[in-house]
Amino acid sequence: MSDDFLKNPLSLFDIRGRTAIVTGASGAFGALASKVLAGAGCNLVLTAGSLEALKKVAAECEQLGAKVEAINIRPTTAENCEKVVAAAVRRFGGVDILVLAAGINKVSKIVDQPPEAFAEVMDVNVTQSWLMARAAGKQMLAQGRGGKVVFMSSARGLLGHPAGYTAYCASKSAIDGVTKALGCEWGDTGITVNAIAPTVFRSPLTAWMYEDNERSTTVRKGFISRVPKGRLGEPSDLAGPLLFLASKASDFYTGHILYADGGYTAG
Repeated sequence: MSDDFLKNPLSLFDIRGRTAIVTGASGAFGALASKVLAGAGCNLVLTAGSLEALKKVAAECEQLGAKVEAINIRPTTAENCEKVVAAAVRRFGGVDILVLAAGINKVSKIVDQPPEAFAEVMDVNVTQSWLMARAAGKQMLAQGRGGKVVFMSSARGLLGHPAGYTAYCASKSAIDGVTKALGCEWGDTGITVNAIAPTVFRSPLTAWMYEDNERSTTVRKGFISRVPKGRLGEPSDLAGPLLFLASKASDFYTGHILYADGGYTAG
């Protein structure tokens, strides 16, 4: 590799004109990822099951200057995933970045959780991500110019939780395994495969933890006592890692789980 990048090191993070697919684009991380990539100059193909929420995110991305193709389907089948990839090829000529942001959690103690609830979490968090990576990967391999795949993991892929997280922890551990396996499988193709693994960050689902009431304060203080950085996460804490993993800056990184957790998993 030449040293030309030293004249403009920021060029390593330049993803202008790249085409990115984001699944779960209406969710907390998916919406953030969509807007970060839009602001960075990407063309976007956004998917989500909620049409109204998808339209809102798409409009916000267009306001940031992005060209957007919004598709109101979930990656529930191989056919759906192939439709998403085909739309990216038809509209923008290919696929460069895939962000797998769709996910759910169903909190329940194992003896109380119906088997079908466990299966649903595994399907949405693991199987659907696998299907979408498979479809996009086929296109990236055919293009022959590499690509970036970013899975959504969690600190709970590494650590357990006493509140009824067997389904969620299992699903995120599986995502970590897929990330590592695909990083090895596609290692010599120019496609990198990595995952972002946050702990608690501000979103509609966690907003209660940021409130100023007795319950929230008690839970927040207890959690923060285990976070070396001494605070909960913010959406902006995930923006930098995403841009790194989606850009040339991470070309030598693959099969990694990047913990965006304020040091939570270090202690």
